[in-house]
Amino acid sequence: MAAKPDEPPPHQPKDQLPNVTYCITSPPPWPEAFLLGFQHFLVMLGTTVFIPTILVPQMGGGNEEKAEVIQTLLFVAGINTLQQTLFGTRLPAVIGGSYTYVPTTVSIILAGRFSDDSDPVDRFKRTMRAIQGSLIVASILQIVLGFSGLWRNVTRFLSPLSAVPLVALLGFGLYELGFSGVAKCVEIGLPELILLVFISQYMARIINSGKHVFDRFSVIFSVVVVWIYAHLLTVGGAYNNAAPKTQLSCRTDRSGLIDAAPWIRVPYPFQWGPPSFDAGEAFAMMMASFVALVESTGAFVAVSRYASATPLPPSVLSRGVGWQGFGILLSGVFGTVNGCSVSVENAGLLAVTRVGSRRVVQIAAGFMIFFSVLGKFGAIFASIPAPIVAALYCVFFAYVGSVGLTLLQFCNLLSFRTKFVLGFSIFMGLSVPQYFNEYTAINGYGPVHTGARWFNDMINVPLSSEPFIAGCLAYFLDNTLLKKDGQIRKDRGKEWWDKFKSFSGDTRSQEFYSLPFNLNKYFPSV
Repeated sequence: MAAKPDEPPPHQPKDQLPNVTYCITSPPPWPEAFLLGFQHFLVMLGTTVFIPTILVPQMGGGNEEKAEVIQTLLFVAGINTLQQTLFGTRLPAVIGGSYTYVPTTVSIILAGRFSDDSDPVDRFKRTMRAIQGSLIVASILQIVLGFSGLWRNVTRFLSPLSAVPLVALLGFGLYELGFSGVAKCVEIGLPELILLVFISQYMARIINSGKHVFDRFSVIFSVVVVWIYAHLLTVGGAYNNAAPKTQLSCRTDRSGLIDAAPWIRVPYPFQWGPPSFDAGEAFAMMMASFVALVESTGAFVAVSRYASATPLPPSVLSRGVGWQGFGILLSGVFGTVNGCSVSVENAGLLAVTRVGSRRVVQIAAGFMIFFSVLGKFGAIFASIPAPIVAALYCVFFAYVGSVGLTLLQFCNLLSFRTKFVLGFSIFMGLSVPQYFNEYTAINGYGPVHTGARWFNDMINVPLSSEPFIAGCLAYFLDNTLLKKDGQIRKDRGKEWWDKFKSFSGDTRSQEFYSLPFNLNKYFPSV
């Protein structure tokens, strides 16, 4: 039945996402906030452990070096998260390790100049110093684009229509880290996935008295239950005769982190020695930093929605990019073997808990720093089997992808222009990286394969990123396929975001994004 002309549509578009229990400026009670913060800490451990597990053995490091790198990555992530929530966008965004930097880092690791070192520990340190140097140089890109206000000028032309493919593929594009990881040990991963969905979506409806307990702490409940179950399988001998690959994925005593981690260790700058610099590797890492910048822009949009904040003013987004660049600089100075960006999985956790409080994420940053110093205790949590983490990703990445689709409420889906921009950018965002990834898997190198390794990385890395391709295509098409009539502006949803172009355009923006201690006056350009 059609709505009457004088009635609003049944689902009115809203600047802020409704049904969020605690928004960005409304913290939950302290006991609940600490548990929610610990939950964020648990979630970000997946990437924090997985990236060094991939990279450190290739560098020549053993379990001891891997444990120290994980501690360092965790320590720097805590600092970067605090500075982002205090001085950056002020959104409840966790700033942690990023998979975007991994291909470029692997390329540095495989450089021929490190192969002549017979001592694996010396090779590890030499390689680490080279990665540090490239990260330090690469950080300049985001620092300059952010604090100069250049990124503000770019994102000023971002519309809800061009943001949809970017944010949607930021979540959906990470499908390779989902069920494929669960299937590596299906008897652990699948129960975790089923239990997480049941507790977060169904348990509160079955037991009305525990509504907020089960949906907000579903990660803690499900991980503890399945982790104990996995440990019982391990000590019961279920994997004693299994293949080494299966034992590595399923057993709870195969990470080697607990024995290798020191009891107390404080990461410090240049702990692996003075960084070394190579111009080509610095340019390649700078391109990876730019890809991470585009992806983080989409992640900031997703976090702002799930925190029930208003759309980010371009000046605030540019300020956050500048502080993220400073975070990459810290990653290079401390030697985390990886650059940083906004954690997509923690953005999804905001949706699961429906708590977008800034204080909760700041508490999570405190847990990161605390457990990075107390190595043994942090290693216990870091030894959670990877299939359990992959099951969490299936839910978190789905939430991030879906929040991108919610931006369609501001767009005219009956417009053929809208259909083309959406369909073409999303399809190419999936198709182009698929080609590059398949080519690399078959041949061992990307489609661009010249004698200059750094040049290959500068082309292959951005064209292998789903959100980067989709976001850039949508941004270009949305800003070039224009007409002089006002209907196009309405079709792309621009009129909804116009009042948030300026920091002072809406009083809610000042409430959510103002810096503490009257520091706004020190950022006049952004």
